Amino acid sequence: MADEFSLLGARDIRELAQRHNIRPTKQHGQNFVIDANTVRMIVTRSGVGADDIVLEVGPGLGSLTLALLHSCAHVTAVEIDPALAAALPQTVSERAPHLAAKLTVVNADALSVRDLPPPPPTAMVSNLPYNVAVPVVLHLLATVTSIETVLVMVQAEVADRLAAGPGSRTYGVPSVKARWFGTVEKAGSIGRNVFWPAPNVDSALVLIRRHHRQWPVPRERVFTLIDAGFAQRRKVLRTALAGVCGGSAAAESALVKAGISPQARAETLDIDDWVRLAEAL
Repeated sequence: MADEFSLLGARDIRELAQRHNIRPTKQHGQNFVIDANTVRMIVTRSGVGADDIVLEVGPGLGSLTLALLHSCAHVTAVEIDPALAAALPQTVSERAPHLAAKLTVVNADALSVRDLPPPPPTAMVSNLPYNVAVPVVLHLLATVTSIETVLVMVQAEVADRLAAGPGSRTYGVPSVKARWFGTVEKAGSIGRNVFWPAPNVDSALVLIRRHHRQWPVPRERVFTLIDAGFAQRRKVLRTALAGVCGGSAAAESALVKAGISPQARAETLDIDDWVRLAEAL
């Protein structure tokens, strides 16, 4: 896939950070990948190919960016840190000048992105900051509708939550909302020693494939119900949803109409159940 000498190792990352006066910050959740084999594996498992336009959020010093540029048609990198956003094109030009024209860098907060410069991305592949991983994934799936697949590296605990199924201990709001957009599965585990600085937790890969289902109710209405149900997840849905349904009796009526027991709890419902409930209301 990628030229051995164009990918970044531990020494390269530290030298780039020193040259650009960059110190990893907890505020932006910056843990830079320093292992070339890890970025090769991420690109392989993402399934992106020569025709793909890839959106990368939080490219940092460019470890994953360089590997992606070797494999796909174009990379649009969204970086919140102005110093990192300015350094990335220079790094690519120095290490892989023949790939520099395939990179577009957007200095912005991914959570505020509404429009991206063309071409529209077909995939998202990213090493996401732990503190904003779920909001970023859900926001971009909702906003950038051209994205067909997502492969993100996140905290292992977050990956478990995203990929969890109904009834499991880790099943919650992220699990259900992700299923509005597509199928979700874990795609591998990542150790701590491939990062600089090394995080205090393990990481994992999550793969989402968009399913293009035509839901009969607006997403906002369904997500409001999901938030309300899990806000009081120990309570039965008749009680937990009273506030958004106009009272316990109205909640019970809607639940029965949707074929859901009023005594059920939020963690037992799949996305289809929440959609039927929204329809019933």
